[in-house]
Amino acid sequence: MFNAWVPEGIRPWLYLLFAFLFQLSGGVYFALNAQMVGQLGLMREDLQMVAMFGVVGVNMPFPFLFRYKLRFTNRQLLINAATIIIICNLLSMWITSLPLLCAISYIAGFFKLCGTFECFSNIRLWISPRQDFGVFLPTIYIVILGAMPASNWIAQQMVVWSGSWQTMHWLMCALMLFVILCIYTLTHDWRFMKPLPLVSLDWLGCLLWSAVMLEVIWLFTYGEYYNWWDAALWRGVLCCLPLTLAITIGRMRHIRHPYIDPKVWPHARLIPILAMFFVAEVMNATPHALQNTLTGGILHWGFTTTSQFYLFEFLGYTLGSAFTVFWHRPLHQKYTRLLTVGFFCLLMYQVLMYFYASPALNIERFFLPTFLRTFGYAIFFSTMTLYLKDLIEFPTFFMALTVSGFIRNGVAESVCSGLYSFGLRRQIADALSRGIHGDYTQILLVSVKEMYGIMCLIGTVVLLLMMAYDVQPVRSTMSRMMPLRKIGKLIKQSLIN
Repeated sequence: MFNAWVPEGIRPWLYLLFAFLFQLSGGVYFALNAQMVGQLGLMREDLQMVAMFGVVGVNMPFPFLFRYKLRFTNRQLLINAATIIIICNLLSMWITSLPLLCAISYIAGFFKLCGTFECFSNIRLWISPRQDFGVFLPTIYIVILGAMPASNWIAQQMVVWSGSWQTMHWLMCALMLFVILCIYTLTHDWRFMKPLPLVSLDWLGCLLWSAVMLEVIWLFTYGEYYNWWDAALWRGVLCCLPLTLAITIGRMRHIRHPYIDPKVWPHARLIPILAMFFVAEVMNATPHALQNTLTGGILHWGFTTTSQFYLFEFLGYTLGSAFTVFWHRPLHQKYTRLLTVGFFCLLMYQVLMYFYASPALNIERFFLPTFLRTFGYAIFFSTMTLYLKDLIEFPTFFMALTVSGFIRNGVAESVCSGLYSFGLRRQIADALSRGIHGDYTQILLVSVKEMYGIMCLIGTVVLLLMMAYDVQPVRSTMSRMMPLRKIGKLIKQSLIN
């Protein structure tokens, strides 16, 4: 699809760059919430919910991705994705309506993944000529996970440089224009098979599953604000959740081509995999509730100081994903042992923070725990996705990715953040009721350490269970990537049947 005059050596690197730029983009950026609260007149929970719409939007295109690829050309998909992201960034700077901001964030996340997938699907044989998922998946997670702290760091640096949160949006518009310009001038339309029409796509199923996720996220995002069960609105959303879920599941079981095929759910190890994803998210969510409380409420650090953490997060994510490739290819070790290594690093973050937390803590003490947490999370994230690929056949694998995303993309993080905030408040109230001597800062510090201690105990129990569970390595049965022509024939055959 590249024009003949473009040097072959730079072609895959351009697509790798495009994928990274797509991952930097979004409709609303987490790191800018503090600046946006004052200017837009919205609450912190409102902007967190807007950002969660984007996270959910990233998870939902998986069942549609190959259908898009079989209908449109690479050139069309990338230009359209970049154009829509530009429009979303422009609109999010001037719109103050909360529902519209949520919709914009969802759309931006949806096309963010579409653009990223299209880039990686074109260089998959360049990443792994042997079509080895054990190399391909961890490699793309170097970009996907590494882009998260990179986007937050760039956003905060833009605020420091310009004094306005809108600068990040203008920067992303410029970067997406760069992608459009490169695609428009360097490539041409090219197809590997006759285009397949966009029929039998369950758009309503996609929206219903999105609604289920967003209702769960809403309950735990606004739980502390509404004091949980005390608010009529919170109880109303809680009552709507089982109704929405029942409608979604009932529709899934009675239509010909559902968004999530019912065949995905009966796999014996799917639920344990989802449980492991949830445990990893629980261990990885402590910085959003406990560490931020420590740095902001006790140490009184601003975002310019804490932005240094993003650099070590980037280092941890990239090296953790690279270590997964190294474990799989040269070492040929069991993935269960690799999971144990990853979870041990997540546990070490909790242990170090439990002993480090104090009013005299300097910023250098945070660097090692931050690196260990992200290093372990990247290992865990990549390895569990490989397990999922080994268990699920290709026709339903991308649906299984969406199912796992119900845990990974926003739901688990919101649940954990809400529960951590509730637990922290209960610890503070308990300390005050028992008449513990000290000011509020000291009581807050004791409560944070107690919460870290609880996570240390939970993590230790889970780690011991993982060390006792050692099974045949996935690498002995790992399937290879399918050629795109074969994928197209399988999808075409499924539509005919």
